[in-house]
Amino acid sequence: MTDLLTAEEYAAIAASISLPTAAFIDGAFRPAAAGKTFVTVNPATGAPLAEIAACGAEDVDFAVAKARDAFENGSWSKLPPRERKDVLIRLAKLLTRNARELAVMESLDSGKTIFDCEQVDVPETIDCLKWHAETIDKLYDQVAPASDDHMAVVVREPAGVVGLVLPWNFPLLMLAWKIGPALAAGCSVVVKPAEESSLTALRVAELAHEAGVPRGVFNVVTGTGPEVGEPLGRHLDVDMISFTGSTETGRHFLRYAADSNLKNVVLEMGGKNPCVVLEDAENLDRVAAHVVNGAFWNMGENCSAVSRLIVHHAVKDRLVERIMAHVREWRMGDPLDPACRVGALISKAHFDKVCGYLAKAEKGAILMGGATANGTQVEPTMIDVASNDNVLARDEIFGPVLSILTVGSFEEAIATANDTDYGLAASLFTGNAKRALRGARALRAGTVTVNCFGEGDITTPFGGYKQSGFGGRDNGIQAHDQYTQLKTIWLDLTDDLDEAVA
Repeated sequence: MTDLLTAEEYAAIAASISLPTAAFIDGAFRPAAAGKTFVTVNPATGAPLAEIAACGAEDVDFAVAKARDAFENGSWSKLPPRERKDVLIRLAKLLTRNARELAVMESLDSGKTIFDCEQVDVPETIDCLKWHAETIDKLYDQVAPASDDHMAVVVREPAGVVGLVLPWNFPLLMLAWKIGPALAAGCSVVVKPAEESSLTALRVAELAHEAGVPRGVFNVVTGTGPEVGEPLGRHLDVDMISFTGSTETGRHFLRYAADSNLKNVVLEMGGKNPCVVLEDAENLDRVAAHVVNGAFWNMGENCSAVSRLIVHHAVKDRLVERIMAHVREWRMGDPLDPACRVGALISKAHFDKVCGYLAKAEKGAILMGGATANGTQVEPTMIDVASNDNVLARDEIFGPVLSILTVGSFEEAIATANDTDYGLAASLFTGNAKRALRGARALRAGTVTVNCFGEGDITTPFGGYKQSGFGGRDNGIQAHDQYTQLKTIWLDLTDDLDEAVA
């Protein structure tokens, strides 16, 4: 665990940080070609942080061209795997040296609590890059069983130029999830960070260049979805797109690919994730702690957050009581105060959206929370919902709102959990081993945790079923697959021409 500073010390760091403002293309910071900028603000205060380059299609073209040049000249793509590993290890070391600056920058830009930035986001970002770096020279190609007269070699080759489109809820960590395997594979990348939270991607690109990533290999183009995201998605010289964000926006990237060069697309999207608590669940106090963390961590702005608590009526009241007790420890306030666990939502627009869902709760259904503060923060909230057809049980709210659904059997619980358009994550709490295995197999989700909340770790693939995911997985060895192409090399070993033709 990282040693935390005081709120005053974090405020002093925030006041002294030099924030990056320009796009990072071909190894240097550059203004937008059109000279435009946009203001990024601190979500907790509404105060402007910096004016960021508002790039457009011309900047995307330039970044893609430089990424293609770098890929074709082989400065990174043809570098021996061990040498790529050494560079990424140096980057991880530079991130470690600048960890506190990155944590404060992330908190200022996204409204995340400094507690989470210091304890989760920055350490896991560094671990992710180190893990993928160490994997580079341990992925072996294959020799297929052909015949005595032939040899078939199956090799991985880097996909080429890839566009990486990031969400605003985990700017630094999602950057690592994508650049780790993409750079490990030898690809050149063009990163499009969310316009609400661009700062740490720019700083990491600068540190990557310092670590030895060649010019043109790691580019960051800042701006809006229509001005940067769409041109990147439609670009004829981009070989692959990896996107994390909403299901609605993910659909657009599939259309962009269909309308352009049929580039590969990998989507990690929304969720309405169930947490099933059966009547035989053990240690309800521990269950409550997991539910609270799953529902309210990062203000519920998490695609794998627990957003539906599906609980057996026999234990519902006792569990709700314990959840309320644990939530008392989740203080809401200044994100730079390490004592606070609930920070600010990303924007006023998103705050209004979450509040709109609170207004849809029936009278008397809000069991806990529901209050707001500063026009930016929402208390951890628990709402009793009569039916899984209710909008509070169907829509991804993406805020600290937990909907409770009451069931009477194992079968009803699993059916309710699966009755959703999404399938990213699910949790199951039971003291029965057979039920645990049966339930984990029956739940239609990419990650199922038993008697805990979680997302696995860097070694396990992360992605979803149904409208939660498409085309591949982040994390694990499987993440490398999406940034590579498979090639079969067929060798004829015969000496006789007639025999070879035959």
